[in-house]
Amino acid sequence: MDKKATLKLPDGGNIDFPVLSGSVGPDVVDIRALYGKTGVFTYDPGFLSTASCASTITYIDGDQGVLLYRGYPIEQLAVHCDFLEVCYLLLKGELPNQKQKDEFVSMVTNHTMVHDQINRFFTGFRRDAHPMAVLVGVVGALSAFYHDSLDISDQRHREVAAFRLIAKLPTLVAMAYKYNMGQPFVYPRNELSYTANFMRMMFAVPAEDYRTNEVLVRALDRIFILHADHEQNASTSTVRLSGSSGANPFACIAAGIACLWGPAHGGANEAALQMLDHIGDVSKIGEFIKQVKDKNSGVKLMGFGHRVYKNYDPRAKLMRETCYEVLEELGLNNDRLFKLAMALEKIALEDDYFVSRKLYPNVDFYSGIVQRALGIPVSMFTCIFALARTVGWIAQWNEMIVDPDQKIGRPRQLYKGATRRDVLPIDKR
Repeated sequence: MDKKATLKLPDGGNIDFPVLSGSVGPDVVDIRALYGKTGVFTYDPGFLSTASCASTITYIDGDQGVLLYRGYPIEQLAVHCDFLEVCYLLLKGELPNQKQKDEFVSMVTNHTMVHDQINRFFTGFRRDAHPMAVLVGVVGALSAFYHDSLDISDQRHREVAAFRLIAKLPTLVAMAYKYNMGQPFVYPRNELSYTANFMRMMFAVPAEDYRTNEVLVRALDRIFILHADHEQNASTSTVRLSGSSGANPFACIAAGIACLWGPAHGGANEAALQMLDHIGDVSKIGEFIKQVKDKNSGVKLMGFGHRVYKNYDPRAKLMRETCYEVLEELGLNNDRLFKLAMALEKIALEDDYFVSRKLYPNVDFYSGIVQRALGIPVSMFTCIFALARTVGWIAQWNEMIVDPDQKIGRPRQLYKGATRRDVLPIDKR
């Protein structure tokens, strides 16, 4: 029997709404007919209780600490797959076989170059501009260079745009870094893997040969996998909302990057490192913890807990393993900052104050440490996040385009301003 929810109206009447069930997770009440039948809206600031779409891409159970990409647990994907396999999965719905993977990797590899005029585009920015500001502008400008893939109603155009964005983001992120550093751009090398190629474009210089380190490449590849998608978060919702108007995919991804730049979203790993710098030394952790527990101090524990996960962030366990591997590989176990981070982690995992509140270290805590160890500056952290999340944004955008139920986004409001009034002549105001 079909499930329904009954709404009791202020005038004493009732109205029924269908209840829809997904393959897993909470049911939803379908209120699309609410305004037409009743003349009222729902009120849900931040959309915390609103399902804005139906999706088959990513599932999160925050209470149980579950993250699935197309049904596959993140714990398995991060161990058994590389980032481009995960990209294929998110875009196409299934993991590739060897032939499919080879073709996909070849297609991405052959799109890593950017139009040569984009090189000159960078010179319009100040050298000290934040790399995210540069990235928003350059990605948004891609539609001016690749206008042969802007017909969003054409499946082939959408596929080409997806390949271009996934392939070119590492090149553009590395260019933003090099420009900021005052170093020459490094062009991609087709014989390298996706992540090794990115690291070379970031860190190679003309004065010497660059050699990839497979432990470090795998660490960054895992960061990419863990950040590839995360359901209907703020930046993904921004991409979908932008796309609902028919905007081209490059503009939509630029909008997602702009949203991600917000410190409450993509800047969490940066905030965690700033917190460690503020603490300064292992000997000061006790005083810092005391301030965190004092509600009146205003001191916050950054990189712990998560808005969605009310249990241990499943990505954090994987990132923790990677963190220790990288520190061991680089001989940084005795580094002041990393010793401080590990000491803070130990206290937070054992102190009942944090355990009872489920304030476990999240993926941002560990990924910030790993990126710093890799030599990636703090100002680039959110760019790395954007690079990884691009595939999720594109998969979500493409799903929205072909969804017959999707309409242009148009949230409503509870108006609390002035009622109608007349304009007085200026000499009578």
